[in-house]
Amino acid sequence: QVQLVESGGGLVQPGGSLRLSCAASGFTFSSSAMSWYRQAPGKERELVAAISSAGGSINYADSVKGRFTISRDNAKKTVYLQMNSLKPEDTAVYYCKAQTWTSRNYWGQGTQVTVAS
Repeated sequence: QVQLVESGGGLVQPGGSLRLSCAASGFTFSSSAMSWYRQAPGKERELVAAISSAGGSINYADSVKGRFTISRDNAKKTVYLQMNSLKPEDTAVYYCKAQTWTSRNYWGQGTQVTVAS
C-alpha cells in the first residue's frame, strides 16, 4: 500500500520559515522522482519543486527560486521542502508527489501552509 504522508505545515508570519516533510512507503522510493506541488484557494495546483531519484537534478518554480530548497534522504524514504522568506502568496495546501520508474504517480493528502501576520 502506497503512502505519502506530509507534515510540517502551519501558520507562520511573513519572512518566516517552515520545513515540510513527506514520508513515503509502499513503493521503491530510491527509484522515484519526487516533487512538491501547491494549490491555493481558487487556483490550479502548481509545481513548486522537483528532485530526481538520486538527487542530481533539481528544479524550482520561478516564484520560489532562492527561497525554497528541496532535498531527499533515500535511507529515510523522505523528501523535504525547506521554505524560507515566506510570503503571503505562498499560502496554499502543499502536496507531495511521487513518480515511480514505471511512471506511476502517487499523491499525499496535503499539508496547509498559511503565511499571515
